[in-house]
Amino acid sequence: MTAVEPAHTPRRAFWGDARFFLGILLVVASVAGVWFVVAAARQTSPVYAAARTIVPGEAITSEDLTPVDVALGQLGDVYLASGDLAEGIVATRTIESGELVPTAALGDAAQARTTHIVVHSTVDVPASVDAGTVVEVWSAPLVEHGEYDVPRILVADATVVSVTRDDSMMGGGAAALELVIPRADVAATLAAMADQSALSVVPTSGTGS
Repeated sequence: MTAVEPAHTPRRAFWGDARFFLGILLVVASVAGVWFVVAAARQTSPVYAAARTIVPGEAITSEDLTPVDVALGQLGDVYLASGDLAEGIVATRTIESGELVPTAALGDAAQARTTHIVVHSTVDVPASVDAGTVVEVWSAPLVEHGEYDVPRILVADATVVSVTRDDSMMGGGAAALELVIPRADVAATLAAMADQSALSVVPTSGTGS
């Protein structure tokens, strides 16, 4: 009688085991990546937000800022970090109240190249015009005997610092506005005021009326 040899169980190929372990590594890497993203999103950095509307040319002090903790990730260097405020810093553009303060919106007085001036508007301005509003200044030169020439744009891009409305002013319902204007427009503005031109402050397109 012939003996029956036991059947041999085939060995599992090595590449099959390698693929199994590779799959486990991919799963672990995926979980670790998700954990890293979530952990990074939870990390916050202390930066400054504007406590009020800051207009171009205004010096910025700690009283104008509020420290807040926000998750910025790789954008941390884009905004002014808490504790990094230096003396002599001014805004080079309008920074709205509550807005995180971008470092790109800061500079020294020379970079701002603006001047504050008070303009009496012969017409009232909308109630929506307030600090930070961008306006145009129109000038109607005085001809003679109270007659004025056709109005023209005197300053195309001015920013309101403050508004004082007074119904008792000339024309009724007129207003006095402290404006930030480019230094290049200062001479023409002062000349128009000296010549008793009729000045009107008008919100630019897109400003609510």
